[in-house]
Amino acid sequence: MPRKNRSDAIKDGAQKAMASLRPAAERAKPWAKNTGAAARRSMLRTRAWAAPQVERTGKALQDSVAPKVSSMLSSAAERIDPARPRHRRWKTPFGLATLTAAGGAVAAFLRSKKKANAQTSAAEPAQQTGNGQAGFTSDPNVNTEVRD
Repeated sequence: MPRKNRSDAIKDGAQKAMASLRPAAERAKPWAKNTGAAARRSMLRTRAWAAPQVERTGKALQDSVAPKVSSMLSSAAERIDPARPRHRRWKTPFGLATLTAAGGAVAAFLRSKKKANAQTSAAEPAQQTGNGQAGFTSDPNVNTEVRD
């Protein structure tokens, strides 16, 4: 008789154990099916109970905790955000002040020139025309009519 190696002995032992357990497994099959069905029913019942609980908790968190978390995140974002560069708001008022000063200087210059012209023409006698109206002065630099 040939000598059996160890793996063959293990296979034989496993087959014998399986043969002895087969009748017990056949008897346990209906119980396992019933247990599986009961577990599924229990799981569905538990889910049906838990769904409203989870929904109620979610609404409570949304109404009470979410605004607080939102405000905390907003304040954290403001603290994290780098400072924005300051706008140079002085340019506009400075420009307006410069334009106003320049306009005033031009107006003062024109007024002083007009006043000087008026004084020069008042010093010269006005030429009378034949109809009694004053005419232009003989000075070629002054082209304005002298009014009294």
